[in-house]
Amino acid sequence: MTPRFHLKPESAGQGMTSQRARDRMVDRLRSEGGIRDERVLSALRSLPRHLFIDEALASRAYEDTALPIGNGQTISQPWVVARMTEALLEHGAPKKVLEIGTGSGYQGAVLATLGLEVYTVERIEELLRIARRRFRNLGLNLRTKHDDGRLGWPEHGPFDAIIVTAAGAHLDRSLMDQLADGGTLIAPVGGSATQKLLRKRKTDQGLVEEDLGNVVFVPLVSGII
Repeated sequence: MTPRFHLKPESAGQGMTSQRARDRMVDRLRSEGGIRDERVLSALRSLPRHLFIDEALASRAYEDTALPIGNGQTISQPWVVARMTEALLEHGAPKKVLEIGTGSGYQGAVLATLGLEVYTVERIEELLRIARRRFRNLGLNLRTKHDDGRLGWPEHGPFDAIIVTAAGAHLDRSLMDQLADGGTLIAPVGGSATQKLLRKRKTDQGLVEEDLGNVVFVPLVSGII
């Protein structure tokens, strides 16, 4: 897959942030993580994750672990990003995707690297400002909004897919209403003790829900800051 972003030579990384480190991460995702979609693996292989975290943590960028990004938020572990993306693509690649929780910008950048039209909403202005700068530096064209993610982005709906990167006790009806017929929603649901990654699809036979396994995400919070 040809990368859909512009990477300056000095941003490509070296040592523990090099292409070789990304290759090893992808090899682990395939052999140990069970990720099979080569489009997803190719996107993660090409997109430098170390550009989406603080420079002080760059040496840990290609470990399969979540890392802090400030404001009590994290960048999801690579396996979670890969699994959610793979689950989103399994029943056909969507054209237009809504992401709830921009965070570091990494998940949205992966989706944009796959050629999807991405709309992303973040409630924390500081995180969104940093993510926007990262998108610009990579030449990625994502539409961004500072708002309460629980509200979605109705004026641009319906969306072929919705991906939620924080866990709520339940899925908000407003988000399901913005999902197009035939669309797929991926979201963690639950509290601090137990969370399940759910996939909901709007089919001709009605809403189909699948449990994709246990996960751990930061809570989905209302309001903006």
